[in-house]
Amino acid sequence: MAFRALVVEEEEQGQKSASVQTLEDDRLPEGDVTVAVEYSTLNYKDGLCLGSGGGLVRTYPHVPGIDFAGTVEASDDDRYKPGDKVVLTGWRVGEVHWGGYAEKARVKADWLVPLPEGLTPRAAMAVGTAGFTAMLAIMALEDHGLTPRKGEVLVTGAAGGVGSVATAALATLGYEVAAVTGRPEQEEYLKGLGAARIVPRAELAETVKRPLEAETWAGCVDAVGGAMLARVLGQMKYGCSVAAVGLAGGAQLPATVVPFLLRGVNLLGIDSVMQPYDNRLRAWERVARDVPQDKLEAMIEPAGLGDLPELGAAILKGGVRGRVVVDVRS
Repeated sequence: MAFRALVVEEEEQGQKSASVQTLEDDRLPEGDVTVAVEYSTLNYKDGLCLGSGGGLVRTYPHVPGIDFAGTVEASDDDRYKPGDKVVLTGWRVGEVHWGGYAEKARVKADWLVPLPEGLTPRAAMAVGTAGFTAMLAIMALEDHGLTPRKGEVLVTGAAGGVGSVATAALATLGYEVAAVTGRPEQEEYLKGLGAARIVPRAELAETVKRPLEAETWAGCVDAVGGAMLARVLGQMKYGCSVAAVGLAGGAQLPATVVPFLLRGVNLLGIDSVMQPYDNRLRAWERVARDVPQDKLEAMIEPAGLGDLPELGAAILKGGVRGRVVVDVRS
């Protein structure tokens, strides 16, 4: 049977082009489970894979889309049967392996997670890899002692995908959230997600000579990295933690070890790609419980397969707010 997919091809001199094409099932890669994909999302990695490849894509033609949700169509694995609702994030799907920007995907059964009860495929992709990463960050902070009574939690890059879900989930859990953004026009949006106050990005964008500043934050979900992360480390309360999930502000960390040695600050690295199954299941169950559906709806920008090349370029420039939810059937 035929299905539609957004295919990226390599042209002369390394140029890439993306177009919606109709493919036959025999073009699908090897795998245990074939999924009728309903929704996918747009993430920063997807923007790279839709364009230059960013060193992530190994072979062309390629179908991007690092996450998807849908219904099992066929399965050679006893864990899944036709009709089961499933979600996938990570495992380099959409990078090395063909991904979710198609009406069908074939993947290893080990890469799938059953969709939690009460979470629709559309809502799951309003969360997507970004929101899944945000929940992993919150879980890590709580595992290291974060509770609402300890004080304000900072979320950097708050209007982006990770930041939006982190802000909404933390507020729902009773935390006082300080949301960092360089886009003043997003203040109403962020407060609608539950942010108690807005911190202009300029206040944290530059490093200072002092390795320690006033103890301000009880926790932080950081999607920016670079100089901002270095600055935040010096503002953490004693014994508190930063969960690092991204590097939009750069991969270099111009920091000192002083916050770790004199305040016992923890820097927690969050990887969503190779997470073990049990922790994936735990995170998705927390998403279903702790991220309100109405707040998810407020984050969504709907899109179809044909919209993705333009949106992919926009997300690389920081021009996308919240979560782009891709209905692959439209």
